[in-house]
Amino acid sequence: MILLWLILIPIIGGVLAWIFGKVNPLLSRWISLIAMILDLILAVVIWIQHPAQIALENQGGWLLQFQAPWIPQYGIGFYFGLDGISLLMVLLTAFLGVVSVLASWSDIRERVGFFHFNLLWILAGVTGVFLALDLFLFYFFWEMMLIPMYFLIAIWGSANRIYSAIKFFIFTQASGLLMLVAILGLYFTHFQNTGVYTFDYTELIGTSIPSHLAMWLMLGFFIAFVVKLPAVPVHTWLPDAHTDAPTAGSVILAGLLLKTGAYGLFRFVLPLFPNAAAQIAPFAMILGAVGIIYGAVLAFAQNDLKRLIAYTSVSHLGFVLIGIFAFNELAFQGAIMTMICHGLSTGGLFILVGIIYDKIHTRDMDRMGGLWESVPRMGAVAMFLAMASLGLPGLGNFVGEFLALIGAFQVNIPVTAVAVVGLVFATVYSLWIIQRTFHGEQRESWELPDLSIRNLAVMASMIIILIWLGLFPKPVLDTARPALQKIERGIIPISQVEDQTPNPGMSRNLSDNPLHIAEPVNHNSAEQEGT
Repeated sequence: MILLWLILIPIIGGVLAWIFGKVNPLLSRWISLIAMILDLILAVVIWIQHPAQIALENQGGWLLQFQAPWIPQYGIGFYFGLDGISLLMVLLTAFLGVVSVLASWSDIRERVGFFHFNLLWILAGVTGVFLALDLFLFYFFWEMMLIPMYFLIAIWGSANRIYSAIKFFIFTQASGLLMLVAILGLYFTHFQNTGVYTFDYTELIGTSIPSHLAMWLMLGFFIAFVVKLPAVPVHTWLPDAHTDAPTAGSVILAGLLLKTGAYGLFRFVLPLFPNAAAQIAPFAMILGAVGIIYGAVLAFAQNDLKRLIAYTSVSHLGFVLIGIFAFNELAFQGAIMTMICHGLSTGGLFILVGIIYDKIHTRDMDRMGGLWESVPRMGAVAMFLAMASLGLPGLGNFVGEFLALIGAFQVNIPVTAVAVVGLVFATVYSLWIIQRTFHGEQRESWELPDLSIRNLAVMASMIIILIWLGLFPKPVLDTARPALQKIERGIIPISQVEDQTPNPGMSRNLSDNPLHIAEPVNHNSAEQEGT
């Protein structure tokens, strides 16, 4: 039941926050904070209780599972599973959930209860995406994230909030419908092969699919996930959404919603369609390299500080796309580390921008400058987060990007070389942010208070985690390793497929000849939980 509670707590907390927010907005804030702290405690307890299972080379078996019937005649059930990858993402979700509530503590003054309802339901949807192992259930949570985020941008956003909210919804909804078509195609293909209707992820792995159909089905998933990542050229919704979203919305967008796209590539595209994924891997890596350079160049063209940081997200997540499609464990580990550290460093920068905008009501860097003298603590935190964002050795972002580049170098040297150039650009625009905002001559006389105790506590926690991940990343790498090794073993490039023989415990797709790990699951029990 613990997996179910990870989702139910923010759902229940959101409803209570909405109800009690009508009585006293402060109650709404405290209910939201307590709900996310409880979720974070549950996630940490799971991590602490399962170190032996995580460390074992157990072919990436699930640490916890929960299974119960829902619509059995159509093969739909409540099926949740937690492995090392999803555990790390759930930890990130709960932590950034706490951060988002604290970041919006004094910023949101209107319809506070409804704001926290939407905030917590987004977090519940994100958690569901990271845990769902029934594809119908996964799609349900995938769509569940969109509507509350739409309201978050449209109601509490800035000047062009309606335009940005609609653009965000159209891009993500349209790509999600493509994924739904692909899910149904896989569902009916499995029925043709076995006579069984099921959306069970562990049953659908190993489905025999003709090569041409596998490619089309894979593209349905791939497009949905790269839109959410986002990759160039389907990234255009992100800068607008970030620019007009409230601070908490930007933190969740950068730290979590974008990561659901990368998670989907790990969880569904590579295991379900290994050969089709191998065919498009060079193209996907090129997209990642283009995104790194394109996002960095466009960042230089921005005067709006928040929009600049949004384009840096497009650039940094190019490393994630390259790492995922490099098809080796080093690159996979780099992608996971980059996902986590980008969420922390970029989320922190968005919080700082929100604080500045709340005090001086502008994000135009041409009007800033010389702020360090009046807000030295804010300047020091901004400098640290900028250094983390550019990949300074000793911080978590460096570990992630370094591992991704080493893994990518083994399979595609030209793409890796282009990505390295992006690191140089990152150094320049990160320092440029600090120079234009906090150094130089003060262009206007701003009365800007320094960071409060609450904001300092939030920033300190993010700084400590980034330093820890930079100096001692082993616990995170060990957590993800078994699941990533399972994915790697299930992927064989087409040029090597004919030379491979299946290992014990793997099943062969007769038409496409990929290798999959068969995951034993007790389908006779209505509910199960354990390692």
